[in-house]
Amino acid sequence: MAPTSEEGGPGAAERWAVAPQYLMPKQAMTAFAGVVANWRGGARTTEIIRRFVAKYGVDMGEAAEPDITRYASFNDFFTRALKPGVRPLAPSALVSPVDGAVSQCGAIAGDAGDQIFQAKGHRYSTTALVGGDAGLAAPFAGGHFATLYLSPKDYHRIHMPCAGRLTRMVHVPGDLFSVNPVTARGVPGLFARNERVVCAFEGEAGPWILVLVGATIVGSMATVWHGVVNPPRTGRLREWRYERASERVVLAQGEEMGRFLLGSTVVMLFPPGPLRFNPAWKPGSPIRLGESMATRDEAQAAGMRSS
Repeated sequence: MAPTSEEGGPGAAERWAVAPQYLMPKQAMTAFAGVVANWRGGARTTEIIRRFVAKYGVDMGEAAEPDITRYASFNDFFTRALKPGVRPLAPSALVSPVDGAVSQCGAIAGDAGDQIFQAKGHRYSTTALVGGDAGLAAPFAGGHFATLYLSPKDYHRIHMPCAGRLTRMVHVPGDLFSVNPVTARGVPGLFARNERVVCAFEGEAGPWILVLVGATIVGSMATVWHGVVNPPRTGRLREWRYERASERVVLAQGEEMGRFLLGSTVVMLFPPGPLRFNPAWKPGSPIRLGESMATRDEAQAAGMRSS
């Protein structure tokens, strides 16, 4: 799928819209939001949830627990589970790992095959996205990427687009800009400068990466094998490797792999190959967990492997 036109850069409106974010105390705001989101305030917490549901039109009929009074904290509500069966998996090589909207998807391009299209006038490198490790980024030169945005009303658990064995996880410290579409158009290299958790997997078609990108008031990010990754926010890059048999983590397609405690964005990287994105996936189009994201031409893939 071809992204939107890349001619020109962000307009004055976008630059002015995001200018206050450079001055905001984003770390302090995020820490405070985390405290509030974990607060068990009884009836007051229920009222906060009730107002949120009304403002954003959250469909509680899809939730495993539709009664908002049963959630002890806002984070319990925000990371609510879905009813079994409401997000069936499409018979596809790759399925959407989240509910949300397409930000961009397509080829990893540029002369070195390492440039990811962010928005009109903005690109960033795969090496920058994964925290500066050129070796980790190398298999994705000339490959494919997808960037998916989760709005406040969306389901905020992240699932596997395909089966995979976890090999590495890297927590990359960074900024905490908002990740909404306006900010994506106005802040250069947004997804490679915000705090993020890089999860590297090995699958049937080779390596692939799923990155959880933090944002303003995203209290923390968690994975099913580690739990909450941040905090702590040490300001230093932290890395975990999963090489020993005792540390083996293998997850099936559609299985939960992590969650955002408050909302954000995921970026995925896939290696070169005959990958075809769902033609309905265009910037801004809504998506649902489990729907087809991309297919592979297996005959062409077999030819590539034998050559």
